[in-house]
Amino acid sequence: MLARPMDWQPLYDAALEARRRAYAPYSRFRVGAALLLADGTIASGCNVENRSYGLAICAERNAVAHAVARGQRDFRAIAVVTDVSPPAVPCGMCLETLTEFAPDLPILVANLDGERRQLTLRQLHPMPFVWPQDEDPA
Repeated sequence: MLARPMDWQPLYDAALEARRRAYAPYSRFRVGAALLLADGTIASGCNVENRSYGLAICAERNAVAHAVARGQRDFRAIAVVTDVSPPAVPCGMCLETLTEFAPDLPILVANLDGERRQLTLRQLHPMPFVWPQDEDPA
């Protein structure tokens, strides 16, 4: 039996809405992310900057925190929306965070002009950090 194709539109729409709420007064680089959770709900997040850039929170990690705060740790897909061409992929810190929960996660990166690219987390982050003392931190 073939799996149904992923309907990315609800995730794209949620990521686009989250992007509208981004706080990016320094970089002006607004990002929205939306995670599809195992129960069918969506956890979204936007980037939140700080004048000390190291304290900024990326949209993807914000969405992960939103999901985990709701008791959800089973992620099925993520959409990330920016306004650059080609659409920006998540940063290394976000890729590592996503790998903690779903190493084979499907990822849609998109922009406001309709450009879309579907990838997997493993394509973008093929060699994640491994904690040698503990193979299963849960």
